[in-house]
Amino acid sequence: MKKYTNIDDIESFPEIIQEAIQLKENPFAYEHLGTHKTLIMLFFNASLRTRLSTEKAAKNLGMQVMILNVNDAWNLEFEDGSIMNFNTTEHIKEAAQVISQYADIIAVRAFPSLVDKEKDASEWILNSFVKHATVPIINMESATMHPLQALADAITIEELKKTKKPKVVLSWAPHPKALPQAVANSFVKMMQHIDVDFYITHPKGYELNPAITLDTPILYDQNEALEGADFVYAKNWSSYSEYGKILNQDSNWMMTQEKLKTAKFMHCLPVRRNVVVTDAVLDSSNSVVIQQANNRTFAAQIVLKKILENLY
Repeated sequence: MKKYTNIDDIESFPEIIQEAIQLKENPFAYEHLGTHKTLIMLFFNASLRTRLSTEKAAKNLGMQVMILNVNDAWNLEFEDGSIMNFNTTEHIKEAAQVISQYADIIAVRAFPSLVDKEKDASEWILNSFVKHATVPIINMESATMHPLQALADAITIEELKKTKKPKVVLSWAPHPKALPQAVANSFVKMMQHIDVDFYITHPKGYELNPAITLDTPILYDQNEALEGADFVYAKNWSSYSEYGKILNQDSNWMMTQEKLKTAKFMHCLPVRRNVVVTDAVLDSSNSVVIQQANNRTFAAQIVLKKILENLY
C-alpha cells in the first residue's frame, strides 16, 4: 500500500480486515516497523476519535507522532498562479515538500465547505498533498470520504456477524446541522466490497452521489428497509442534489428500539442522543458504537503497517 486516501487503495478487503483483527491480539507485534519513523498529522478540522486512535496506532507500531492544527498555524494557499497579497502566507507547493522532509507519512483531515460541490468533489486539500508531498498520504476524513472509519466499520461487522452474509442497512437520521456525506460515502463503498446484503434508506431528496451508490438498493420506507436487518448504521448527511442543504428534520427517522429489534446498532460517533438515536438503543447491548470506536485504532494501525512495509 503506497497511500490510503480512498478505500480503493485496499488491494484485498478480506485480507486487510482479518489482519486488523489479528493485530488486536498483539498490538505491539510490529513495533519495529515504525522505529525512527515519524507520522505527521495535519488537522484542518478538529477531531477526537480520529486523532487519538491514529496516534495510538502509530505508537503501537513504534512511530513518533507530530500533530499540527493547521488553521491555528497559518493560512495555506492552494490555487496555482495565485497572487498572495491577501491572507494566505504559504503555498501548498512549499508546505507539502517541507513537511515531507520531517515526516515518513503524512495524515490529513479536511472537511468540505458544503457550499461548492465541484470544489469539494475535487478533494482540493487532500489531493494537493498527494500531488506535492514526497511521502505517503493518509486520509483522516476529507470532503467526500472517511476511509479509516469505513475500515473500522467493516472490521466490526466481521467480528460480530452471526451469518455468512448479514443484512446491513445504512439509515439516514435527523440532525440539526448540515453534515458531510463523507462517512456515508465510504461506508457505502466498503459494503459494496464485502460479503453483505446491503441497503440504504433515507427520505426523498437525500440521495447520495449516484456514482457512489451505483446499483445499491435504496428504499424510502425505513421500516421496510430495516426488516430482518442484522446491522443498522444510522447516520445523518446533508443533501447532495441540493448541495449541503437540510431538507428534512423528521424525528420519525430517529432510530428506536422498536425499529432496531435485534439488530446491532452502529454509528461513527459523536452522536446526538434522542435526535439521531434514543437513549434506550445506545445504552442497550445491541449498541456496538464503543467497539466501533476501538476498532478505529486497528483500522489505522493496519493501514500504517502496510504503508511502512512498502517503505522498506
